Amino acid sequence: MVGEARHVRRGELGAALRALRQASGKEAKTVARSAVMSASKLSKIETGKAAPSVVDVERILTTIGVSDEVKTEYLEAVRTASTEATAWRLVRRMGVHKAQHQTRSLEAHMALLRLFQPALVPGLLQTPEYIRAILSRHDLGEDALTRTIGARIERQQVLYDSTKELHFIITEPVLRWRIVSAARMAEQVDRLVSLSRLPNIDIRVVPLSAQQQDIANHAFVIRDDRTVTVETIHAEVVVTDPRDVSVYVRKFEGFASTALAGNHMRAMLEGIRDDFLREQETS
Repeated sequence: MVGEARHVRRGELGAALRALRQASGKEAKTVARSAVMSASKLSKIETGKAAPSVVDVERILTTIGVSDEVKTEYLEAVRTASTEATAWRLVRRMGVHKAQHQTRSLEAHMALLRLFQPALVPGLLQTPEYIRAILSRHDLGEDALTRTIGARIERQQVLYDSTKELHFIITEPVLRWRIVSAARMAEQVDRLVSLSRLPNIDIRVVPLSAQQQDIANHAFVIRDDRTVTVETIHAEVVVTDPRDVSVYVRKFEGFASTALAGNHMRAMLEGIRDDFLREQETS
């Protein structure tokens, strides 16, 4: 089957995945659970009733435990569409907390993450109060909100995995945008300072004073130079074509070259934090 995967038509892909699963001896419900999807979704994929995304196929193959060679063949086969978009209304229908679990699964299998964020503190770096303020915009019920906050905090355990390399670039306005109160913003900035000292984490800030040659269009996440996730107003877009991925890598590296890092970055953050604290004291 290896070597033939890239020639499998979309209608045959599900049957090929089912054959691989059966050959592994794993039950469908076990694979579905580990791949962070419902058993019914896996069934639809295997019977050709639903077209899997690149991420779906990668999670299934990882759970089955196929070789890197087989995984490469099948991922090439499914990359017939270089860009996939999932509307946020569908994410809300599925359950935002479940989406957090899916993202956590992706992060568990990556070695390198590069995240650019010109609007908000990245989710992995957010304090609980900041998380609540962000998620409260989505008109979730209190139970769903609590579960989603918990799922995002669980995701943050990846920060302490020394086998992973995590790079974050944010722009200066992110640090000054009043998502929470001045006191809570001071706590959020202080958290960034603390996390930046972890050996596997690199946090950089693009200052407003720096001359720029590029535009901070929108946030994006690059995982292992293989996939890029872009969050737009209405949908999450996943990019997998290597030519497009390389565009985002170059953009990330360009902003990294103009951003403050290390002690210079921490000195800037500490100044902003102190401004928030003084404001709180005089209010």
